[in-house]
Amino acid sequence: MAFLDLDGLRCHVQRLDPRDGGPPAATAVLLHGLLTDSLASYYFTLAPTLAAAGVAVVMYDQRGHGRTGRPPTGYRLERFVDDLMGLLDRLEVAAPVHLLGNSFGGTVAFGLAARHPERVLSILAIESEPATLAWAGKLDGILRRAEAELAEESTLAWVAAQRGAHTARLARSAGRLLAGTSLARDIPASRLPTEAELRAIHCPVLAVYGTESDLADQAAWLDGLLPDCRSAFVPGQEHSVLVEAPDTVRELTLSWLREQGVELRGPVADPALVPWRGAR
Repeated sequence: MAFLDLDGLRCHVQRLDPRDGGPPAATAVLLHGLLTDSLASYYFTLAPTLAAAGVAVVMYDQRGHGRTGRPPTGYRLERFVDDLMGLLDRLEVAAPVHLLGNSFGGTVAFGLAARHPERVLSILAIESEPATLAWAGKLDGILRRAEAELAEESTLAWVAAQRGAHTARLARSAGRLLAGTSLARDIPASRLPTEAELRAIHCPVLAVYGTESDLADQAAWLDGLLPDCRSAFVPGQEHSVLVEAPDTVRELTLSWLREQGVELRGPVADPALVPWRGAR
């Protein structure tokens, strides 16, 4: 465990070196989602697989989440992108990296690629989308509703009964984050990249969706918007693809990195097992 100061933010960072002790075949930065998510989602799913394949892994708790500091304000998307840039600079990761973003983490990845394309080799976005006016409106509704509902003990009791004690603890922590910070108001007020800025994201992008997720309907739009983007669908899954279908995510990720020219040193997914576009 390590903590770095990012312009006054105490940031919790975890790094995994290639397990075989050899030089990294590439560097992957793993970005988690909002509210109930943290780097733990990757630590127990994807990160060990990448390290075993010879990839250097960087993962961190985003501001307000996990063990990273929780300032009362400063939660616009551009601050999250600044944090990512600051982290790469502090870790002296000068070469471009592969970004893997879950939900809001993918939005941060798109934000970095739009502002600093020279720092990004590829993006694998799981159940995610770039920041647009529609995205801001949707997040405004989701966050305001969550702020109100997670302040109610009856909601937390329902979560505990339906989803278990662990999920209830995450929900309670998310409620404290929303109650104690400006996150619910800052995210929708973020600076949004223009369509031209999004179209200028030229790195390869793989967008992964659950077939039962509302986000799957955006696949054709995103494939058409970005110059080098395609979609993959995970059958039977909704939004929680990373934690509900980790084996599939591992297969997708290894296959994707190999396609990007990364010389993986561990077992690589059989392409026949990867649900590329058309398997929805």
